[in-house]
Amino acid sequence: MVTLNIDGQDITVDRSYTLLDAVREMGITIPTLCHHPDLSLFGGCRLCLVEGSGMRRPAASCVTPVQEGMVVQSSTPYLERLRKTNVELLLSDHPNDCMLCERAGNCKLQELAYYYGLREHRFEGDRRIYSRKDNNPFLQREMEKCVMCGQCVRICDEIQGVGAIDFAYKGLWTKVTPPFERDLDCEFCGQCVGVCPTGALTGRIWAGKGRQKFREVDTVCSYCGCGCILTLAVKKNQIARIYSRKDTINEGMLCAKGRFAYEFVNSPERLTRPLIRTAPKKDWQLNDSGRYAQVKPERSSTNSSGVFREVSWEEALDHIAFRIKEIKDVHGADAIGGLASARCTNEENYLFQKFMRAAVGTNNVDHCARY
Repeated sequence: MVTLNIDGQDITVDRSYTLLDAVREMGITIPTLCHHPDLSLFGGCRLCLVEGSGMRRPAASCVTPVQEGMVVQSSTPYLERLRKTNVELLLSDHPNDCMLCERAGNCKLQELAYYYGLREHRFEGDRRIYSRKDNNPFLQREMEKCVMCGQCVRICDEIQGVGAIDFAYKGLWTKVTPPFERDLDCEFCGQCVGVCPTGALTGRIWAGKGRQKFREVDTVCSYCGCGCILTLAVKKNQIARIYSRKDTINEGMLCAKGRFAYEFVNSPERLTRPLIRTAPKKDWQLNDSGRYAQVKPERSSTNSSGVFREVSWEEALDHIAFRIKEIKDVHGADAIGGLASARCTNEENYLFQKFMRAAVGTNNVDHCARY
């Protein structure tokens, strides 16, 4: 542990802390764009500058370790001018289209511009302009809005272990891109979208679904047994987007299915009652034109394999039991296989495999999360 003085108050913190950690431990707000507590230190945005004893010039607090006896100032008129100038420099190379941006109202750069009262660009010069050419179904990349915070690069490499993107080129034309500027082709987990502080990375299926005034519904992901906590942003009884809070068991991290695969919820093809498929019935009647035509049952859908009809759960389970017994008697128990679900409890999956092995008599049991 070390003791230091921040803004006239003594605080004792762990030796592994940075000055930013110590300042936030005291409840003092310092703006950052590139810092993330779960990622490696970066020190790129230079918004968390502090002054202190032993420092020849203002230092980025997110990469400066605490030392015994340090005296630090987290906010002075000089520091605020430096921070304001840094925000102005970022805005000078940023498109001014907040009215149509998907992140308006939830953009850290926009919030900083509001805090410092920046209405016009004080700096003029060349500005990056990139063409949009992504042909992937999940992520929308608008690299003109990128502030080079590096969070997307680090989370892809350090958390996901994929390394699908990295910095390329130099100077003004530095950009985050896949290798050789190809279209993004990765796992599409959306972790980069979750940490991006601006509208440079957004979900493609979010476009036009709304930006604010959502009804938030917390639920559990239905895809596997990890139990990730999801927050559904609902508008007009439709899911507009999905994200996860930091204080959850999955610490705000999601996979591609948890973040983007939610359109099935309101799909008109979603099953709401059990269906039993029967062979096509050859019921023919004389129609108005004097020809015989097949009669289709009402409230059922047909395909080349037969007719689906709605039934009760009792009838559906009786039908399953009858068919399992029939197949076993004719073809043997090994003609039957069972697929368990990761969404069930351990006890339910135990009973399922016990049923397959002891009642049906086969070891053909598999699990959707085996791999």
